[in-house]
This record gives sequence, structure tokens and C-alpha cells, in this order.
Amino acid sequence: MSFLERLDEDLKKALKGSDKLRLSVLRMAKAAIKNQQIDKGRILSDEEVISILTTMSKQRKESIEQFSKGGRTDLAEQETQELSILQSYMPEQLSNEEVENIIVQAINESAAKSEADMGKVMKILMPRVKGVADGKWVNNRVRELLKPSGE
Repeated sequence: MSFLERLDEDLKKALKGSDKLRLSVLRMAKAAIKNQQIDKGRILSDEEVISILTTMSKQRKESIEQFSKGGRTDLAEQETQELSILQSYMPEQLSNEEVENIIVQAINESAAKSEADMGKVMKILMPRVKGVADGKWVNNRVRELLKPSGE
């Protein structure tokens, strides 16, 4: 079963089960996927669908942070629930240790010596961790590892 078929099936189940929140989140996801399909003029691959869901998850995380800062715990809770639904469709996230090992491998492969070489490292690294690790965390960790140890 493809990713899109799974989303369709779960959408039908949410509709039959009167699960309003899940239904709303799945409809938003389907709309975002449909917009991309229209833009590209073709059916999206599972990787492209995961990329869309990753973007939607990132938006939810940012919203949670902003709502929490603004004292809107009700809205933050809503976004948290939406995030958990989106994450149930995403691949299992790698642990920090696993990501760290992949980062070290990429640094060694690119022969990076300083932050100036960060682009080389990220070019090797991002295809390996896309969708299974937080890009912001990865970026910060690469920067830390490439800094001279005297700083």
C-alpha cells in the first residue's frame, strides 16, 4: 500500500469514526499533497509525500513554540495533537547517537576541516538524514563539530 493509499484509508476511517481532529489533519495533508501534485503535474513519490509531512510537522513545532511563548496553551495543545497525528505517518526518527555517527562519517568523507567546509558535509549528510532527523539539530551539531576545539 502506497503512502497516499494509506492516507486515503485513514481519512475514510476518521470520517466514519467521527474523529474530527484526525479528519482535519488528514484533510490538510491531502490538500498539501494535492497542491504539490498539481504543481508538478504528476503523482508524488512516497519520499516527496514524507517531505511534505515533514514540512507540516516543522510548522506545527514552530507554532507550538510561539503559542507557548504567548501563553496560549490551548492553541499549543491543539498543535501538539496535530503534530502527533502527522508524526504517526513519518518514518521512525533516528536517535541522536545514530545521527551523530552519520555526521562524523559525512565529515570524514568530505574531509572537512572547518566551518567553511560545512556545505560539503551537508551535501553528503542531508540525503541520509532527511525525514529521519531534525535538520536544525543536525545543522547545529555539524557546526559544533567543525568549530576549532580552541573556541
